[in-house]
Amino acid sequence: MRRLFPSPLSPADLDDREWGLDELADFYAYPDAPPAQGAAWLRANMVSSLDGAAHHEGRSQPLSSDADMRIFGTLRGLADAVVVGAETVRQEGYRPARAREAFAARRAALGQGPAPVIAVVSAGLGLDFSLPLFTSPLVPTIVLTGAVAPADRVAEARAAGAEVVVAGEGRGVDPALVPRALAERGLSRLLTEGGPRLLGQFAAAGVLDEMCLSLAPVMAAGSAPRIAAGPPLEVPERFALGSVLEENGFLFTRYIRHQRL
Repeated sequence: MRRLFPSPLSPADLDDREWGLDELADFYAYPDAPPAQGAAWLRANMVSSLDGAAHHEGRSQPLSSDADMRIFGTLRGLADAVVVGAETVRQEGYRPARAREAFAARRAALGQGPAPVIAVVSAGLGLDFSLPLFTSPLVPTIVLTGAVAPADRVAEARAAGAEVVVAGEGRGVDPALVPRALAERGLSRLLTEGGPRLLGQFAAAGVLDEMCLSLAPVMAAGSAPRIAAGPPLEVPERFALGSVLEENGFLFTRYIRHQRL
């Protein structure tokens, strides 16, 4: 892996070598300044093919690489909560986040739990609550839904051990309310892994602070969506380039929303 941007600090930064997890964790650390009361920093992590596909035949793994998975694990190791849409939970077979020794001391120093909370965004709660994600996580899974979500499904989620959090006045979730709802529970370092519809909703709501995009050197074609889906933003939101790493042709980019600079 090589650091391409910001400009290398030394010739060693251009060496093509494997970065350790501590080095990656320092590089991708959340902002030092604690967020204001009830505020959060929402970071997204997605992978895309050269032609813009967010997945191949329903899964992101064919677009990934060893380096991409190391960064994926690092971003999870830094987060208080991983926010994900219900469809992605179903398609990707989400399991509870696990504690990793490599991040234990760092998490303890920041007052974080042993592993990030998985927070699932779902309007209809059409989820299998018998899965380990809900019945046996290291830290309780959160289900974010609307105020008039199906009462029987809410009860089933709670019976499985999930914490149900209302983040919307109707049946569905208001994406603008998600960061605050989680921050009020002490979860301010947020990571979303999609899917494309949820990412599009966060972007449209103006609450996406940072985009970590892995660009895979492959063509996928087909009908896969882009990394963000949904109605277009009224005015495209501008992000500034924060960093670029490269390994085996993969580019690992990070962009920061201008309003957060």
